[in-house]
Amino acid sequence: MHLDKLTPRTGTEITDLDLATATPGDLADIRQMLNERLVLVFRDQHLTREQHKALGQYFGTGQLHRHALTREGDPEVLVVKTTAKSKYTAGEGWHTDVSCDPNPIAVSMLYLTEMPEEGGGDTVYTNMYLAYETLSAPVKELIAQLTAIHDGALPYKGSYGIEPEGMAYNRTEHPVVLAHPETGRKILWVNRGFTTNLKGVTRLEGRHLLEMLFSHIESSPALQCRVRWQPNTLVMWDNISTQHHACWDYFPHTRYAERVSSVGGMLSTAA
Repeated sequence: MHLDKLTPRTGTEITDLDLATATPGDLADIRQMLNERLVLVFRDQHLTREQHKALGQYFGTGQLHRHALTREGDPEVLVVKTTAKSKYTAGEGWHTDVSCDPNPIAVSMLYLTEMPEEGGGDTVYTNMYLAYETLSAPVKELIAQLTAIHDGALPYKGSYGIEPEGMAYNRTEHPVVLAHPETGRKILWVNRGFTTNLKGVTRLEGRHLLEMLFSHIESSPALQCRVRWQPNTLVMWDNISTQHHACWDYFPHTRYAERVSSVGGMLSTAA
């Protein structure tokens, strides 16, 4: 494997590795790199859908996530397709994938096979370890005592206007500061996409505190890395320790990818 860092703290591009034939030793190395680098970019991949899913089953609990927006086809594969007729594109806005779930996604893998004709469609990731570490001591002390509500209706129904079929969107309370399930390091865990309010403070206090935290997460390039897509690229990210934003700057051109995600365990408050 040949490795190139995207930034000193976040993201690594990996070449000369075929994920379709990765050995158990390769997968163990990838898991360790993911814990350290958070975002891994694999170029020149040629995966069948079943190979993509088999890769996803190695991470998290081994159970593949079934997205509330998947209406047809394989329920364990989320198709991410944007065309000139699209009213929105998935992931446009800062978020952590389905943080509204009781057991959120541990690792996501997006495999892109069709690029916009004139480029664009980059994804920007934010390192949530750094987001926590760069807060002031008084703010860290305050948010350590708080939990937040993450509501799936906020993006899916509120932004996209999509009603669930025969089910309600998940609405879950999570600690604002988490201990990462594998590394044990502290993470700031609120996001504009799903977090609606804070428990233990007034609504006014919660609204202003959340806006401060969102701005801190989203506005500092020092916390971020940027992935520039190419055809047949697979990007894998630690969904617990990152947030991301998909740039829709390629209208009216088409972009096609498929996402497989691994369900994680319950999240716990950092000690």
